[in-house]
This record gives sequence, structure tokens and C-alpha cells, in this order.
Amino acid sequence: QVQLVESGGGLVQPGGSLRLSCASSGTILSSDTVGWYRQTPGNERDMVAIIRRGRTTDYAESVKGRFTISRDNAKNTVSLQMVSLKPEDTAVYYCNLVQSNWRGVYTYWGLGTQVTVSS
Repeated sequence: QVQLVESGGGLVQPGGSLRLSCASSGTILSSDTVGWYRQTPGNERDMVAIIRRGRTTDYAESVKGRFTISRDNAKNTVSLQMVSLKPEDTAVYYCNLVQSNWRGVYTYWGLGTQVTVSS
């Protein structure tokens, strides 16, 4: 059972930056899909940034050019660099890991970290 732990959230002013990190208790393979999602009260959890099967990277339209997802396979971490933050970026951010093997597909979530953008 893989555990994911997010860190780096907090309160930041509009236009500021934050870097979120996600540490995995297990090995993140280069072929795994890793991503960041966010959720606000009463809404669904939406994809923010994702690296699909270690190859293609995709971003939500609202964060393109401002957020950058990266992974460090040696450290089993996934990061999300966020710049030019806006109040509408306020949400709980969740790290996600999807692993596929001959036994099946396994999806893991962290507990989330709160990001608040406000003056």
C-alpha cells in the first residue's frame, strides 16, 4: 500500500508563488501516471497537472503557463511549482498516483494540502 504525503501549501498573496511536494512511501516508476488535482467545497476534484505514464504532460487550461509539474524518480517525489497565483487557485490540492501492472490498476491519493490565495 502506497502512501502519498503532500506539503508546501499555505497562504499566499495574489501574484505570489508556492511549491507543492508529494512524497511517496513506495517507488514511483517512470511508467506511472502522477498528477495534481484540486477541489473546492461543493465541487468535484479537478485535474490541475498530470504526467501520463511518464511521457506526456498536460495541464488544466486555467493554469497553463503558471504551473509546472515535475517528478524526481530517485526521490519518489512529485512537485508542482505554482507562480502568478490567483484567488481562484484557492483549493485543497491532492497528489495522485496511478500504477498499472499485470495485477491491475491501482490509484492512490494523498490527504491534500490547503492553498489559499488572498490579500
